[in-house]
This record gives sequence, C-alpha cells and structure tokens, in this order.
Amino acid sequence: MKLNFNYDGNIACRAILQDQLENLEIKYQLLDLGQIEISDDVSEDSFTALQERLKKYAIHIIDNPKGQLIQKIKDAIIEIVYEKDKFPNITISQYLSDKLNFRYGYITNVFSEYTHTSIENFIIIQKIERAKKLIIEEKLTLTEISHELNYSSVAYLSTQFKKVTGLTPSMFKRIVGKRRELANNEQ
Repeated sequence: MKLNFNYDGNIACRAILQDQLENLEIKYQLLDLGQIEISDDVSEDSFTALQERLKKYAIHIIDNPKGQLIQKIKDAIIEIVYEKDKFPNITISQYLSDKLNFRYGYITNVFSEYTHTSIENFIIIQKIERAKKLIIEEKLTLTEISHELNYSSVAYLSTQFKKVTGLTPSMFKRIVGKRRELANNEQ
C-alpha cells in the first residue's frame, strides 16, 4: 500500500528538536525558527549526543556567526514564501534588513559568499518548491498559485518553474497525475 502525505517541515523540525531535547533532559525554550535557548549548562557528553541524534534528521547545530546569519536569512525567506499573508507590504530586502538588523548589501554579500547563489535565486527556488507542493495538493489552479506566490502572471510562474525544474507546471501536474493513477492501480 502506498500512502501520500503532506507535512510542514518547520513543525516537523520543531517536534524533532523537542523530542530529542526532552529525551536528553535538556531544559530549553523554542525561539524563532531555527533557534532554541538552552536554560542550563549542558555537559559535553549531552551536547555531543544531541548533535548525533539531530544528525539522523539532517539537523545541524550552527556554531559560527556567519553560518547562523545564513540560516536566519533562509528561515526568513521560507517564512515569507510560505506565510506571505502574515507580512506587511514591504520589499523582501527591507524585511530582511529590519528582521536581521543588517544592511541588505551586507546580507546579500554574506549569503552569496557562503551559499554560492544569490538571495533572489534562493527565493525563486523556494517559490518553485512551494508551487510544486500546491500543484500536488490539487486545491488551487495555476492562476491561483501564481497569485498566491506573487507572480504577475501564470506565464512568468511557468518560465521560472521551467528554469528551475526543466518542466512546465502543466507537465509537472500531468506527471503527478500519472504517478497517482499508477499508484492507485497498484493497490
């Protein structure tokens, strides 16, 4: 039997962190996305055990300031792409500058230096990933998806979608449909 499922990566990550911290009896408080505050001193053995347990889930503790900034930038962009309704109508550059308390020029330089891509390209990739999830969910039309992701038109969404995936959104939708059909026939 095949099961299709949907999940929120942020909620899943928080649940994993909570489980692992509680199993190791580490007192903590969840802060912003990708950040926790540990209340007490943690032994080196417990810290190493936490790192090892989180590694199984591809979660890594970032211990250098620029790496932390990169993660905060990524988290803020993902937050914008997935929860745009919660944000005022300001530019992404202004939002990132305000949230991270750095000039946007500095943020873009650090991001591209460490990730070897631009913030703009990272945003496009995140928007296309969200578009793929929305297409798979089959609740919205391509027009609604393009509007949801702040594209000026379906054509512009399609152009970026094809650049990133090699497929048009319509082709992607057909492939998903065929895979579902095959999965249903196997049951």
